[in-house]
Amino acid sequence: MTLSIATAVPLHGTVDVPLLGFGTFKIPDGPDVEQAVAAALAAGYRHIDTAMLYRNEAGVGRAVAASGIDRSEIFITTKVWNSDQGYESTHAAIDASLGRLGMDYVDLYLVHWPKPQHTADTWRAMEEIQAAGKARAIGVSNYLVHHLDQLFETANVSPSVNQIEFSPHLQSPELVGYCSDRNIVIEAWSPLKHGEIIDDPELAVIARAHGATVPQVVLRWILQRGIVAIPKSVTPSRIASNADLYGFDLSEVEMAQINSMDRDERVGPNPDNIDF
Repeated sequence: MTLSIATAVPLHGTVDVPLLGFGTFKIPDGPDVEQAVAAALAAGYRHIDTAMLYRNEAGVGRAVAASGIDRSEIFITTKVWNSDQGYESTHAAIDASLGRLGMDYVDLYLVHWPKPQHTADTWRAMEEIQAAGKARAIGVSNYLVHHLDQLFETANVSPSVNQIEFSPHLQSPELVGYCSDRNIVIEAWSPLKHGEIIDDPELAVIARAHGATVPQVVLRWILQRGIVAIPKSVTPSRIASNADLYGFDLSEVEMAQINSMDRDERVGPNPDNIDF
């Protein structure tokens, strides 16, 4: 499968999202996130993922502005947090995020977690935010099948993306199939399982066969499945290594082997059991 760091997939004809992104969860605002985003952009990433909850939108915006790269060449995602869900508060949340980012628009705006009591009102605001040009595409994060079913009861615009926890040990085939059938792109957060995946012996064998690292194999597997991956690091060498995925291909046998590793094992919260 021919891939490059520029490979992107379309989101309902509105904008193309690069398959490889850079996540900023838990990177503190200020020099830490600015340096990390600068390193990612220098390594060739053109997709940066942040969120109101991460409290680093301002630093992400400063790093993008300082990069010298035209804004139109960088895909920016942010998210509405749970406490801001609802019609008027979602509208206020995007304006606050754009202010912190120092941008007129984001490329993708996501509902961070499902809050069923607010789904209809929040999504109505999301549709209006897209229509107003404040977000080129809209989507959701951490939605399971029944959350999406509820959203579709009132939605006029289908979500372009569902960003979910996804790794070789958590593959959610029913949810992925549901989204595929509806042209909803899957994005994988925590693709390296908070680093736990690095010690998997089966993946280590595949990595040695390609002269690659386990993280590189996992990320390559995700990209070859047509899923967006957003690994996170603050170490420039690891940021670069996580982008060095294009000198090898995983065979059909290797892809099937990794596909068989699903344990339905999360490291993050179950979307049905959140209290935040």
